[in-house]
This record gives sequence, C-alpha cells and structure tokens, in this order.
Amino acid sequence: MSDLVIRAVGASEYENWLRAVSTGFLSPPVVSADQLERSRRTDAEASARRTGAFDGDRCVATLCSFRQELTAVGGAFVPANAVSGVTVSPTHRRRGLLTQMLRRDLAGAKERGDVVATLIAAEYPIYGRYGFGPAAWSVKWTVEALRAGLDRRWAGPEDGARIDLADGAEVRTLGPALHERFRAGRPGAVSRIPVWWDTTTGVLRSGPDWTEPYHAVYRSASGEVEGLVSYRTAEHDWPGNQPGDTLSVNWMLATTPAAERALWHFLCSIDWVARVTSDRRAPDDLLPQFLPDPRAARITEHTDWLWLRILDVVRALEARTYEAAGSVVLEVADPEGLTGGRFRLEASADGSASCTVTSASADLALGVGELSSVWLGGESLRRLAVLGRVREEREGAARKADALFRSPGLPWCPDLF
Repeated sequence: MSDLVIRAVGASEYENWLRAVSTGFLSPPVVSADQLERSRRTDAEASARRTGAFDGDRCVATLCSFRQELTAVGGAFVPANAVSGVTVSPTHRRRGLLTQMLRRDLAGAKERGDVVATLIAAEYPIYGRYGFGPAAWSVKWTVEALRAGLDRRWAGPEDGARIDLADGAEVRTLGPALHERFRAGRPGAVSRIPVWWDTTTGVLRSGPDWTEPYHAVYRSASGEVEGLVSYRTAEHDWPGNQPGDTLSVNWMLATTPAAERALWHFLCSIDWVARVTSDRRAPDDLLPQFLPDPRAARITEHTDWLWLRILDVVRALEARTYEAAGSVVLEVADPEGLTGGRFRLEASADGSASCTVTSASADLALGVGELSSVWLGGESLRRLAVLGRVREEREGAARKADALFRSPGLPWCPDLF
C-alpha cells in the first residue's frame, strides 16, 4: 500500500483512468476520442469527481461521482451523489482500494449536503457493506407481436393523436423537456445532462459497433409531445422466407398511458416484426395489459437496479410524502457513521411529514441500507422484518410503518449510469 496513491484525476489523466475502467469491466482497454469527450462533458455538465488509485503512473482502481437529482415519492427532486465507474484492476484486489475511495466519496457528498447517494451495482454483495440497499427493480419483457392480439393493420391513433418518425436532432430538441415531465411523476427517476442525449443519438458514439437507431414521437390531439421511443431491429433474412424480425427498444419515455399504449401498438405493428424486446421497465409496468392477450408478453429479466444510500435521515424522510397519517420511531444503525441515530417520523394526513432526533423508545431497529431500500416505496418493512433484517421493538410496528411508507406505484429508474 505504501506505493499506492489515491487522488483526484486530472484532465490529462482521463485516458489512463478510462483504460482502467475498461479493464475493470472486462472491456477492451482502448479509449476512443468519443469516450474522452464524454468524460470532459460529464465533468463540466454534472460536476463530476474522478478518483483513481495509482501504482506509479498506472491507474489501478477507479471511482467517479457526479451531481444528480433523484425523484422522491411525491415528486420532490432530491440532491444525490451518483456513484459510477467503480473498478479495481485484477492485479490490485484485496488491498482496500474500493473501501478507501468510496468512504472518501461518501464523506465528501455528506459535506456538500447531498441527501442520498445512488449507484447501479454490477455485483450484488459489494455495496451493502457501505450502507447501500436495493431500492428500485427493473424488468425486461419480450412480446410475441404476432400473437399479442393487436390489429396488425393499425396505422396510428384514431383520437387525433399521431406518431411520427424522428431523427436525432428532433430527439435532442424534444427529449429533455419530455424527460423533465416524466421524472417529476416517477419515484426513482434521475436527472439527465445534455451529454446523455448526445450519446443516445450518436453525436458521441458509445462504441465502435454503434448503429443509428430509429426514433418515433407521440403527439396528443392538442399537439403536445407525450412520448418518445428509440429502437433498433436485428438483421433479417429475406426474400423467400417468412419475416420474423426482432425489434429491440433502446428506451421509451411516456408521460401518459395513452402515449405508452400507442407506442407499444406502433412497435408491434411494424411490418416484418415478429418479436419486440423492451428496455428496462418498472416491475408494475402496464405493458402486458395493453395487449389483448397479455400472455404474449413474458418477463425475460427481473433484477435489482437502482441502489440507494441515505446520507441524511432527517432530510430524506422529510423530502418524500406519505400515504397515511401516523408516527414511528426508528433506530437507524449506520456502519459508516454518517447519519445513524434515533428518529421520530410524524406523517400528516396531507402527506407531509416532520422528522426529528429523539430519545423516545424505538418502534423499529434497522440499518441505513434497509431504510434506503424502503425509502422509495419499493420494499416492505414487514417483509424485511420476516427476513430478520428489521427488528420490531414494538409488536406490529413494521405493519403500521408500511402503511406510511407505501407508494402509489413502484419506483423505477430507467437509466444506467
């Protein structure tokens, strides 16, 4: 360890740092001009902080964090510290590099006033040790379009709305405002910076095998943009064979059920398309129920996705809304010493709440990771109590607390970061 130095990464060291990231994720250790430009843009647009562990001149461990907003239950945008690019090279494992970098980063986030930290975990067992918990899950669907029961001759909505193909420039113009409306109504959604739109539309290429996607926009009868979808199709074998193409959705945004229904009908009605695979959707996604035969849609992946780490219990619990009036006293254990203690949550009938430090007897005892899993409404305190991860100090407290923390819909984060 005496030869290893953990420090901030300078602009001239981006390539060295990015090569270490690629090595850690088993990607080719080659850095493109687009990757370097994305790094520079991300640093400027999201106040990114890059940390590296250096063995001499070589970067052997990496971590990046950047400014983000996370939507809480009720629609409030909460300042978050998004953690990404966490790797340790195979030559330097088991030396405590990840622990040192992550602890330093979380302490800095706490000092800046971030309420939570977020990440997408490549491996499940790692981040619970640092107070993170899985808080939003994702599902991928495969739709057998030929047996879905939809009208294959469908040419568009009949209520005055319309669907039009769009190019990347239109997506970059229409997408940010649509996404702002979308994330305001979806707990678990996160903010996007301009470089996200440039990457998804090919201004900056995400890799050497990048191909131009199709885009379609849904406008309501009043002309309001309420949906966007980006998709690609697989190579097809024709003529002389039965068409059987697979269409893959890269991402879909919709702010109304009508827009979402119409976009799925559009995708399933394209000539030659026999199968549609979805992007990462919410576990309670409406997709199957948009189909006359819901069994034509089957789940092909269900996984934990967004991980959350509360950095300030009081601000986190006061930022969201609640489904019922009531109170609960929580004894929160924090292994990193950032925000543990005993807190009284008082929720009002209008959904607002206050949270204060208290010396009153606790109703529930839990770790900050468990509280983080529950905060967005995607996990149940009673379920965690059954699993032995939450302890009831007062009988029936988990069930009563669940009535407070319940969310009208499951949290969803469609983004990878």
